[in-house]
Amino acid sequence: MRFGYWTPTFGGWLRNDADEGVPATFAYVRDLAAAAEESGFALTLVPELNLNDIKGPTGPVLDATAVAAGLAATTRSLEIMLAVRPAFHPPALTARQLTTIQDAAAGRLSLNIVSAWWAEEARQYGVPFGDHDARYAVTREYVEVLRGLWEHTPYSFEGAHYAFEGTHLEPKPASAPLIYAGGESEAGREAITEFADAYVTHGGTVGELEEKIRDMTRRRSEFGRPELAHIGMSAFVVVRDTEEEAQAEVRRITAVTEGPAYASYGAFVENSNLDVEVALADYSVSNRGLRPNLVGTPETVASRIREFEAVGVDTLLLQFSPPLEELQRFGRDVIPLVDGGAG
Repeated sequence: MRFGYWTPTFGGWLRNDADEGVPATFAYVRDLAAAAEESGFALTLVPELNLNDIKGPTGPVLDATAVAAGLAATTRSLEIMLAVRPAFHPPALTARQLTTIQDAAAGRLSLNIVSAWWAEEARQYGVPFGDHDARYAVTREYVEVLRGLWEHTPYSFEGAHYAFEGTHLEPKPASAPLIYAGGESEAGREAITEFADAYVTHGGTVGELEEKIRDMTRRRSEFGRPELAHIGMSAFVVVRDTEEEAQAEVRRITAVTEGPAYASYGAFVENSNLDVEVALADYSVSNRGLRPNLVGTPETVASRIREFEAVGVDTLLLQFSPPLEELQRFGRDVIPLVDGGAG
């Protein structure tokens, strides 16, 4: 199992806790990355939004690409998985930018290609926002263009959404970033089958992950694509010395009330074509993070992680609150149990 964490570009992960003591600063995420490397983490996901999905749309947000570039230069071993949303980034300019970050990271950059879901964000930032399936169609072409620019000079392409003729992009990356993507709808799974190297998904139960992995494996085989390089899942972790303490923390963070921090909840559900019904409490933390139930003592959490590993999950993208202290606790108390098979 590879352990990863979400870089807190929004100032924490709890929608009903206005101040988790997590400043939206590069200094904080840099220090968190250093602690993660010392604690046994293999990668970090740098999420991208221009409005704050967690603390409310008027809250602070760090620029994801700038954060990834900074982490590339200040870390030693972490894979840096940068979220990229095609509508917000012209592909040729982005291909050059990513090549430079990959160089700074000595080959540790990967991409999470996200087709976007927040219409209000797109409106505020002057970005076109098509319907759900149309956004995946754009994403297919976008990835093809990125790879083409990284492989060929000059590069020409004529598609429904992008066109290039005799484009030069030098230098080429020494290694192209691995491309992750997630999706639960039919259109999403079809697109990912075609263009992604690896699959990531929201938090779910062991049974839900087993079904997704079986389905994606079948689709890849039928389409003649190689096996997915990685299968990752998001999860929010609550580790405490006793089960009672862990459950008390869950009750605290799911004491849900409507308010500014939930402004994007309805838009996300409406625009994402999710394959399970979700309740508001599922989004008291980001990305259905409590659904995997990684809650309890170190032994309990380690045991549940091994259940996901048994059905094919090999990468966990974890959220903690507060991030620094809880990430260090997880590295100290849980990772050795999973790696050692105890618990």
